[in-house]
Amino acid sequence: MKRLPARVLAPADVRRLLDHTERHRHHLRNNAIVVLSFRAGLRACEIAGLTWPMALKTDGRIAEQLTVSKHIAKYGSGREIPIHADLKAALKLYHRSLGSPRDGPLILSERGGHMTPRSIVNWFHDSYAELGLRGCSSHSGRRTFITQSARMVSKTGGSLRDVQELAGHRALTTTERYIEGNRDAQRKLISLL
Repeated sequence: MKRLPARVLAPADVRRLLDHTERHRHHLRNNAIVVLSFRAGLRACEIAGLTWPMALKTDGRIAEQLTVSKHIAKYGSGREIPIHADLKAALKLYHRSLGSPRDGPLILSERGGHMTPRSIVNWFHDSYAELGLRGCSSHSGRRTFITQSARMVSKTGGSLRDVQELAGHRALTTTERYIEGNRDAQRKLISLL
């Protein structure tokens, strides 16, 4: 049986997920997990492997880009991702709540070490189940990020190659598999022909 790709979430569903984090313990950490997925397109293994030096300037403030080192990225495809304003705000609050550390894991487990990739996957699974969002997984944020980026890239003068680099994919064909089509846009396009 072929597995379906992770569901791309509508903005209202992302908002529900963010609201959901507010009602639980470790809400600043969990909010950061969601925003790292939806605004930086990170995989669970990348979220789990992040350290504070990958997100900080040398003066200890949140940087303008997130450095995903090759040792935490799939296939060693490290990259730099510009930090979205929502991500910067989430990281600032979370960083401050931890006493502004300059090193160590960015996403802390209950015991103070790195959360494991499996823990990130399980956290998303449980959160989506509590919200009744079917077809979602830890990859939904990444797929939503890639789809939204692909839809907006022409407005920036960029190309799908830029989306591919942000995603850390080796091949553009991999990036294309993440992009969900939009029937309304297709109808509008046909009407312009």
